[in-house]
Amino acid sequence: MAFSFFFRDHFILDRLADILSKDIFGQKEIKIWDAGCALGQEPFTFAILLSEKVGYFTFKKVKIFASDIDETGEYQKTIENGIYPYQDLSRIPKDIFEKYFTKVSEDKYRIVSEIHTRVKFVKHNLLGLNPFESNFDAIICKNVLLHFSYLERVKVLQMFYNTLKDGKYLALEQTQKIPTELVDKFKQVFSDVTIYKKV
Repeated sequence: MAFSFFFRDHFILDRLADILSKDIFGQKEIKIWDAGCALGQEPFTFAILLSEKVGYFTFKKVKIFASDIDETGEYQKTIENGIYPYQDLSRIPKDIFEKYFTKVSEDKYRIVSEIHTRVKFVKHNLLGLNPFESNFDAIICKNVLLHFSYLERVKVLQMFYNTLKDGKYLALEQTQKIPTELVDKFKQVFSDVTIYKKV
């Protein structure tokens, strides 16, 4: 089972949300792909951060596709229910937790529908190199590439490049760099976080 938690590496996600919050006005729809979503902690964290920046009505323009290979079916079930034990939520700032989660049992909480309805689970194998959608405004991939070989990483990142809109964004694990073969395709946006812009 993949390990993650709410608000993990939130400084990268928050910076990406900043960028997209400026792009979203004037667009009818904004599409984001979180690749390797596990139990949904990361896409829901990003959804909360972006909602905080753009407000409820503008946030209705957002569609987040959360994908994973999900061999057990557990990821899809958890994301579609939107219910998590409190231990998974304990790192969330108190004001955000109280705003976006409601108690459903002694130690379990459900994410509010305004956030939940913007995230859709998609069963997808990245190594199939066959994207389920295209024309994304941003792709987040922070928990998967380190498990792939170098050549597999190159192929997956090329797929991401092909499925992003021109000039749009890719957020990676903080230790992950763009392979030499693709350095002319992505430009790092900030020196301190691994967010890249499609060239």
